[in-house]
Amino acid sequence: MIVLGVDGMDPVFVEKHWALLPNLDRLRRQGGFQRLATTNPPQSPVAWSAVITGLDPGGHGIFDFVHRDAATITPYSSMAEVLEARRTFALGPWILPLESGQVRNLRQGAAFWTLLGAHGVPARILRMPVNFPPVEFPGESLAGMGTPDLQGGYGTFTTFTSELGAVERTVPGGRIVPVKMQGRRAVLTVEGPVNGFRRSHPLSTAELTVDVDEGTGTALISAGGQRFALRAGEWSPWFRLEFSLLGPAAKARGIARVLLRRVTPSLEVYLSPVNMDPREPALPISTPKEFSGTLAGAVGPFYTQGIAEDTSALRAHSLSHAEFLQQAGQVLDDNMALFRHELDRYEDGLMFYYFSSIDQHAHVLWGRYDEELARIYQRVDEAVGLAMAKLGSDGTLVVMSDHGFSTFDRAVHLNSWLEQEGLLKLIDGSKRGDEELFANVDWSRTQAYALGLNEIYLNLAGREPNGAVAPGEDSQAVLRKISERLLALRDPQTGKAVVKAVYTAAQVATGKLPGYAPDLVVGYEPGYRASWQTALGAVPERIIVPNEEAWLADHCIDPEFVPGVLFTNRKPALEKPHLRDVPVTILKQFGVAVPAAMTGHPMF
Repeated sequence: MIVLGVDGMDPVFVEKHWALLPNLDRLRRQGGFQRLATTNPPQSPVAWSAVITGLDPGGHGIFDFVHRDAATITPYSSMAEVLEARRTFALGPWILPLESGQVRNLRQGAAFWTLLGAHGVPARILRMPVNFPPVEFPGESLAGMGTPDLQGGYGTFTTFTSELGAVERTVPGGRIVPVKMQGRRAVLTVEGPVNGFRRSHPLSTAELTVDVDEGTGTALISAGGQRFALRAGEWSPWFRLEFSLLGPAAKARGIARVLLRRVTPSLEVYLSPVNMDPREPALPISTPKEFSGTLAGAVGPFYTQGIAEDTSALRAHSLSHAEFLQQAGQVLDDNMALFRHELDRYEDGLMFYYFSSIDQHAHVLWGRYDEELARIYQRVDEAVGLAMAKLGSDGTLVVMSDHGFSTFDRAVHLNSWLEQEGLLKLIDGSKRGDEELFANVDWSRTQAYALGLNEIYLNLAGREPNGAVAPGEDSQAVLRKISERLLALRDPQTGKAVVKAVYTAAQVATGKLPGYAPDLVVGYEPGYRASWQTALGAVPERIIVPNEEAWLADHCIDPEFVPGVLFTNRKPALEKPHLRDVPVTILKQFGVAVPAAMTGHPMF
């Protein structure tokens, strides 16, 4: 059995392009093609956690990309956390650990492949989201979405520029760093992971040198003994960077690529996020741990960062549209090389492979660059054809996606709406802007706040540190008030409804909910989405504003509007399949008993 997980493949887009997708067209005629109901909210970590465990958020514990600590109102990644060693020994400026630190996957529930492994079914799980660090089991796995770069974040690019007047600054997902030319040479300081061996916890660093030849429009780039000449507009191959943490005794090794954007009239170099080197990863990214190195030995270095397509650099204008397509194409090239290698090795059992490219391209191409997006669909269709050829008529093939897509035309500043409704109060009402983490919020008078892309939380007494809403009847009244008023919200520019539905936590999750669970989940109408500022707790001036960013489309709306796809080479038995049916179907395929907690049904 082979399962291809294609993030963001949209059923309507597929239906409009059958002629360009011969393998998917053949697969639907051979077996079936259906819409696959997604989760609420339809965010990738939530959706893939349902695929992994067969549970809703009450069981797997993932409600959003971002969760918040109710005790501090501080956001954190919902997928994984890194814990430092608790027992250490101080020696001057150094801190020496007496035990290993830990990295913990925050998803709960049993992964379906661990159940397969327990029953002797061979399985390889490649690039599965929300599987960092990968769970131990007898087979092979490579972590996907949620795997950090070497700095520990989702991916931080750097743009180095010698442009006159350039100012060092941080942008979402990256840094802009001015450099001074020393004649025709520039020395670029690359930031690596935090050095936990030092009391002050500084960032470790490495260096690149760039020797410019303005006459030829080229540069010679050197990094740790590796040298390569580039013309303006050319990308480097992967190269290694080494970050010293404790002299020769402890080093962190990463890999990166650069784009020489220009050499005149000023130097500009884009540096990709420094990825963990799959040959020597600083954190566990595969099972067994040497598996990532084996893959790199077979196909060469590859992006280990979970979300590798650098949409952040595009949004920050550190990559042009054409340059982003080149970079994202490199990610897909890496993925296709790994897929072909693993497909060649496949003999029996389960092979799961995840493709990120359609989702990440759709965010910046949807509705405006459909021909370019169709080319990405075609490359995934090629992978489908390879899988069909490998299985022949003997095995089961499933191609599925976690959600579809919609336009993102208008951004909703949800905290600003709460403030207008009198549910969120500011310390200084004259100060509104993009300040994050509720910097200007008067918690003693605030009843509710928004954080993440679909979530609203009550400022609940006994849960939040300055809770202003009493549990019980008072809290229920506030929830009803928010729901009723959101459903009545209209866009002043168009007169359209902004919100399709508002769901209580009990409507999206079963069982006893954790303290970090949201109180309400907002299901937006197509064309609308929470603003980037809302995601991190800002309260800007206006409530609904045009989306003028390169991020053109999204899926964090009401799940009714963004189902995924389901293709199979067997006739489907379910009229309305759901993501939670996927793991049940896989277990049944191999005769493994389905746990009672899984609520899905076999699809054939």
